[in-house]
Amino acid sequence: MRPDLFEAPDYYNLDDLFSEEHLLVRDAARQWVKRDVSPIIEEYAQKAEFPKQILGGLAEIGAFGPYIPEEYGGAGLDQISYGLIMQEIERGDSGVRSTASVQSSLVMYPIYTYGTEEQRKKYLPKLATGEMMGCFGLTEPSHGSNPSGMETKYKDMGDHYLLNGAKLWISNSPFADIAVVWAKNEEGRIHGLIVERGMEGFTTPETHNKWSLRASATGELIFDNVKVPKENLLPNKTGLGAPLGCLDSARYGIAWGAIGAAMDCYDTALRYAKERIQFGKPIAATQLQQKKLAEMITEITKAQLLAFRLGQLKNQGKATTAQISMAKRNNVDMAIKIAREARQVLGAMGITGEYSIMRHMMNLESVITYEGTHDIHLLITGADITGMPAFQ
Repeated sequence: MRPDLFEAPDYYNLDDLFSEEHLLVRDAARQWVKRDVSPIIEEYAQKAEFPKQILGGLAEIGAFGPYIPEEYGGAGLDQISYGLIMQEIERGDSGVRSTASVQSSLVMYPIYTYGTEEQRKKYLPKLATGEMMGCFGLTEPSHGSNPSGMETKYKDMGDHYLLNGAKLWISNSPFADIAVVWAKNEEGRIHGLIVERGMEGFTTPETHNKWSLRASATGELIFDNVKVPKENLLPNKTGLGAPLGCLDSARYGIAWGAIGAAMDCYDTALRYAKERIQFGKPIAATQLQQKKLAEMITEITKAQLLAFRLGQLKNQGKATTAQISMAKRNNVDMAIKIAREARQVLGAMGITGEYSIMRHMMNLESVITYEGTHDIHLLITGADITGMPAFQ
């Protein structure tokens, strides 16, 4: 493994806009990634295994529920701090950031926002420390971009609910202790339920043979007549808007995280171009390579500004779903294009595990699809600006 020499690009001096707390939080996450993720991540990606030993470190840097109030075990940070943590983690690996995103935005967020006080006290402190890990069950084998068509259902059996159905492409599912599952009741209304590992009929088979997010644990959630206690229902919001609210939080984190992946690819390509000698000079001195590098830093800078402004809007409670969609779509698209260009700068070396670029590129092929595909986010923006949804 090559030493982690990463230097973050900041072409427009954005550090001047961050508070002292923002910088402390970001730098702690950055140093943790350099120390605990970079030295091992290529090995774990090659063997398609999630490095569970890093869960404690993720908790220590505040990656699990950073914006959850301290009384429930969270760090009580603002949304820009959350974004910066996701940026630094995804600089290390998108799969590791997925684990943190799911825990924060798709498990802790709905329990805090839609749950009872008893549920908050029972689950959130353990989720914040990583003692308990969670996953989020929305996507189904036949329902991805159209989650309203979900077939997972539950019945009221008097003293409990009976849950049946299946969820697919679930990050963290193979090792999760709980799952926040979205299902329809007998009237067809969507509700959230907390399903715990060990409940009879609940299984979590792992998904294998992935070319992307190889250092992340992905699986299914299978419910075969699972008896769920009534106190495990999230009561404070129903309908499709409940899980979509969670996705807004997660997509916001992705908009920041993708910048981290792009920054790592750019930094790697810039360093390599300065060192690689061809025709008697570094390739960084050639016009075509400078074009690539100049376009990379331009797009990264634009994405940084987009994410920062979105973070301000999130802190003010003003960020809309459409604004979050725009940032997620733009920044992931930016990152995957930079990964592809950076790979070309490195030539054949770009496909090896000695460098991070090919791993980032493969990971981003998933990130550009999950939590709203590239095309769906375009349609969300289109519906917002025209007032005419094109989904149906």
